[in-house]
Amino acid sequence: MENYRSLRRLVVPLTELNIVTGPNGSGKSSLYRALRLLADGSRNGVVAALAREGGLPATLWAGPERIGRAVREGIYPVQGTVRKEPVALRLGFAMDDFGYALDLGLPPPDRTTAFALDPEIKRESIWTGPVLRSATVLCDRIGGFVKVRDDNGSWSAPVPIRHYDSMLSEFADPQRAPEVLGLRDQIRSWRFYDHFRTDADAPLRRAQVGTRTPVLSHDGADLAAVLQTIRETGDDKGLDAAIDSAFPGSRLEVARGENGVLSVKLRQHGLLRPLGVEELSDGTLRYLLWVAALLSPRPASLLVLNEPETSLHTDLLPALAGLISAAATRTQVIAVSHASQLLDPLATSARSAGTELTTIELAKEFGETVVAGSDAFDGPAWHWPKR
Repeated sequence: MENYRSLRRLVVPLTELNIVTGPNGSGKSSLYRALRLLADGSRNGVVAALAREGGLPATLWAGPERIGRAVREGIYPVQGTVRKEPVALRLGFAMDDFGYALDLGLPPPDRTTAFALDPEIKRESIWTGPVLRSATVLCDRIGGFVKVRDDNGSWSAPVPIRHYDSMLSEFADPQRAPEVLGLRDQIRSWRFYDHFRTDADAPLRRAQVGTRTPVLSHDGADLAAVLQTIRETGDDKGLDAAIDSAFPGSRLEVARGENGVLSVKLRQHGLLRPLGVEELSDGTLRYLLWVAALLSPRPASLLVLNEPETSLHTDLLPALAGLISAAATRTQVIAVSHASQLLDPLATSARSAGTELTTIELAKEFGETVVAGSDAFDGPAWHWPKR
């Protein structure tokens, strides 16, 4: 990630289970938003997503292009310098088999359109292996043209593309570019869960007609359907264990009403009747939402959780940690959290599950987000495609 909000340049290694932590204002939310922005590119939504954040000028790194040693040592104050490089917001990732990078920049002045502030996609590349090399590039976009490498290593003729369209959506052809299609579908399978609504008017507090639903929606409105899907086609025993771990002696039920309407019920020890969602506390409902998200019968390739501890009592954090570490045995997980009470039980659960845990602690230096604890930290090898 480069030049996005406080992320002037951040390259981090990821394992099966990753915890991003740090004090308020250290850049955790920026990292989460950058991941969402990268995922939006696979649906041709990166320009609209930036517009919702105030446009490219409002999201670019606000500090100087370079921070010299004299500034860091306090000899000179922080001040602007003459820009030597083009304005660029860059996002990318690499796996063992493929890598992808997206480079966004400012458009040339144009008084003929009302959308003159829309950013342009200046460069886009897909390559084999974890590090970009010219010989391993499979699909390459430079400005308004895309070219694809065939099985013989030859490049196709350049094909025009609109400056605001991603080649992930426009060139996902199983015949012409199967790698683009595969990578696009993988990115589209990423899931992001942020703050769920649990207020009195929240959609999840209303009974809904249920259908088989293996993946929880972002607002959690289909909670009952997802829990029943887990009960019928997923980890039924894991569901019971997750409820008992958080609320000993309790049992989850999904009531079926007329016309297929489903509603969540929680039967607690000592009560004569189960409690409905309209009676459950915000914390209890949030925990049930995380159960539904983390026990999905259809695992994502990447699961990103933003502050999953919100509104949960500390007594529930060990149970939540067990759910997260178990999910990391089936899918890669990134959890953004500032709750120190979650880290210890998560480390314990990860060891029990045999899951590799990486803690990424962020800090601020001169307004820039950095990885704390090591001045020499430079992350994995990474190269941006040149414009």
